Amino acid sequence: MNGSARALLVSAAQTWEDTTVSEQYVQQALAQPDVDLDVLVSAYRYYFYKNNNAKALAMAIEVCDRIAKSWPSDWETLKPLLIAQLDSPAVRLYLSAYAASGLLIARLGQLENAQRIAAQIQQIEAKEFGGELLFSILNAADDED
Repeated sequence: MNGSARALLVSAAQTWEDTTVSEQYVQQALAQPDVDLDVLVSAYRYYFYKNNNAKALAMAIEVCDRIAKSWPSDWETLKPLLIAQLDSPAVRLYLSAYAASGLLIARLGQLENAQRIAAQIQQIEAKEFGGELLFSILNAADDED
């Protein structure tokens, strides 16, 4: 992460209570040339914890896209590669961001897409990446709300 992006993200953390100001810092960090993956991850986590679901989802998708740019796009082809490299930091970050995107999609009311992502994550390592939990929440009976 470049120094100015890091400083902007530190400023965002220091002004966390003032969402308007802290979000400006995050946006400035994202506007830096050649934004690296650490900045995108920080932004997705920032928006996630600020409950800005649409922006968090956009950042989580960008994180996944950046990591998976040379990977197969078809899930059935990608799944064995992910399983084989489960100890890789890139794979772990991808799965975490992908699982978070499922939760964010559910928060935005796209339950069918969220269930698909939860089922896919469950096929990899359900408990560690939250696939099992997300799947059970999405498929709970109406009286279990």
